[in-house]
Amino acid sequence: MTNDRPSSSAVPGPPSASSPPGGPYASATPSHFIADIIAADLDAGRHDRVVTRFPPEPNGYPHIGHAKSICLNFALAERFGGRCHLRFDDTNPDRESMEYVEAMKRDIAWLGFDWGEHLYFASDYYEWLYDCAVALIDQGLAYVDSLDEETMRAYRGTITEAGRPSPHRNRSVAENRSLFSRMRAGEFNEGEHVLRAKIDMAAANMKLRDPVLYRIKRARHYRRGDDWVIYPLYDFTHCLSDAREQITHSLCTLEFENNRAIYDWILEHLELPPYESGTRPHQYEFARLALSHTLMSKRKLLELVEQGLVEGWDDPRMPTLAGLRRRGYTPAAIRAFADMIGVAKNNSVVDLGKLEYCIREDLNPRAPRIMCVLDPLPLIVENFPADAPPQMFDAPLFPPDVGRPGSRPVTFARELLIERSDFMRDPPRTFHRLAPGAEVRLRYAYIVTCTGFDEDEHGEVVAVRCRFDPDTAGGRAPRRVRGTIHWVARDHAVDVEVRCYDRLFAVAQPREASEVNPDSLRVVTGKLEGHGPTLTETHLQFERQGYFVRDPDATAARLVFNRTVSLKDSWAKRAVTAGTTSSSGEAGSEEAGARPRDTLPRDAATPASSPTVTSRPTPSPAAEALRAAHLVDGAPVIAIEDAERLVAHPHLASLFAEAVAAAPSRSEALARWTVNEVAAATKGDPPTRGGLTGAALATLVAMVADGRLSVAAAKSVLDALVRDGGDPEAIVAAQGLERIGDEAIATSVVEVVTQHPDEVARYRAGEKKLLGFLLGRVMRATGGRADAGTARRALLKALDDEQPSF
Repeated sequence: MTNDRPSSSAVPGPPSASSPPGGPYASATPSHFIADIIAADLDAGRHDRVVTRFPPEPNGYPHIGHAKSICLNFALAERFGGRCHLRFDDTNPDRESMEYVEAMKRDIAWLGFDWGEHLYFASDYYEWLYDCAVALIDQGLAYVDSLDEETMRAYRGTITEAGRPSPHRNRSVAENRSLFSRMRAGEFNEGEHVLRAKIDMAAANMKLRDPVLYRIKRARHYRRGDDWVIYPLYDFTHCLSDAREQITHSLCTLEFENNRAIYDWILEHLELPPYESGTRPHQYEFARLALSHTLMSKRKLLELVEQGLVEGWDDPRMPTLAGLRRRGYTPAAIRAFADMIGVAKNNSVVDLGKLEYCIREDLNPRAPRIMCVLDPLPLIVENFPADAPPQMFDAPLFPPDVGRPGSRPVTFARELLIERSDFMRDPPRTFHRLAPGAEVRLRYAYIVTCTGFDEDEHGEVVAVRCRFDPDTAGGRAPRRVRGTIHWVARDHAVDVEVRCYDRLFAVAQPREASEVNPDSLRVVTGKLEGHGPTLTETHLQFERQGYFVRDPDATAARLVFNRTVSLKDSWAKRAVTAGTTSSSGEAGSEEAGARPRDTLPRDAATPASSPTVTSRPTPSPAAEALRAAHLVDGAPVIAIEDAERLVAHPHLASLFAEAVAAAPSRSEALARWTVNEVAAATKGDPPTRGGLTGAALATLVAMVADGRLSVAAAKSVLDALVRDGGDPEAIVAAQGLERIGDEAIATSVVEVVTQHPDEVARYRAGEKKLLGFLLGRVMRATGGRADAGTARRALLKALDDEQPSF
């Protein structure tokens, strides 16, 4: 093994100015336990400088969850006068690419952070990491194991039983060296051998039961090509990369808490370069970000992209930083969000309303105001002469409380446009906008009184008529009116394509990409003020509508704006008895078939205007044990969060155990259904009270996994099982819920294409974002019984053909 100190090009020397001691560690951002630890380390002399790192895998675009870690690592280095490295832990060639590396670099720089010369790749350390592995073999601390994966898992034992040593555990150093060298040379197939650390097969922490350090993977690496056919695992790579780069504080999320023991073991048993900054690094864990109404799994985000449910990684509905940037989120808002949610030791679910609050706060003082009508309805001002020149009113670009100067001219003429929703023929008493005989103020102009309206042959209102009061110009108000509406002059307005983005998922805690909200995008052609900062400003506030950003698709001849966020949070939460919460969407979400999902008991929801973080209880020792038991070689058999919830709810754990006994290979899906759907359907009661059995749950989940039943239909069956018990197969047959065939899907596709000719024409003209809209309508037409992939393929075929036929 080569134990030389890394070269200066690999490990930079200390900064020219040392960190200031003690008190100067004050920061404008809130303190937290990690910042306190670092300050104490510096004060005690354990380190004389701070070096952190952000170590992503280049297997997807960074999302808002990564932003929390990015802000934490870079901000801590900045606060304590240190540096932060950007290192790509690229040891899984199957899923990594330079595209993801460049996306990560671009988004970190966009957030306002600079790694300077400290850009590193674990793949540059492969030779050194190999030498480290050989050094462990030479010490008798690592061996080549030839058990297959299933047998190795069986040998690992359980939380109550010690593991058994592999029959290959006592191979000689010479034999292990030879086999490992032959693995490196490519003599063996994938899965034939692995290199394992020799630690303790009876350890209470199952992570220490001889973890795998290297495995064979015959895949081309995006940077190293075909140089290597063995690749180190995360637990081996991560700690040694930290050591090579002289990291002082290694920050990880809570799911790596049990891995810390391996981190320390490897560093303790290898001869490494002395630390210039003091003692070797220590790993600290903090809670990862879980955000409501979105997914944080890169695998599931990739499914959204590959299945065409979104337009790409930068789709403005995606939680990726690229998507948030295109939607109009700013670096300042995301950094403020990271500060607001803080750094804690317990996992929590953060309401998306917090992030939306931060972008509203950021855009309010700097987004110029302008009026835009999204659903135009003509308003004829009868007492304004048809041959009279238009009048001009002065409208502020910012409200008085912002304190920024600036105004724009607003044109008033005989023919105006208002929002269709601002007029009703027969309104309720609480409606304070235009109606026959009612008065309303046109913002910045006059008070008008509705005198009548025109209808077409179908009874549709095609124009509203009114008279203006000349004594009320520009805000003068000789009498009080209760409503003020926005408007534009028809002949002086410009067309604008407005993409009204909404939350990608209507449920607060989605589990699958297939649960996407079909009404998450609505594209309309609006009318924008002809005089305004439409081409010179990126962000605008459409008065009464929300904040909008100019899309990269926009040109001087074609205005395109994306809605960043509405002016108010319209996703009001409702408190539910027994401590559960659910979310309902904006107007239109119910007709879209969005079903609120209740979660396991939590604190009752607070009003949406004051979003809160709902903390999970501190995991009990039993939860910790269960969490360890359900991790095998770093890959979860069931999710950590699901394991903790099962421990916290014994009646659910019993049902889960019974279901796994019936279908052992479906443990992950069964855990997910138990802690989410069963918990919601039973509302805290024991699931067996109505007759639900583990065997029935296993059958139901299998029908979903096999493609026979959609998720929506399966939830309906689950409700029946919770209420009355029974056989899932019989319930599905009786209610006709089994997924429909290709012919029925094709019929629904033709129906949707026929019913939406305008959207189809715009799609064929290049508006590919409408695919999601049309696919949602197909799924709705099939009652959710269609396979989404089959429906998408049929829809694409229909859209590609001018005259679709099946």
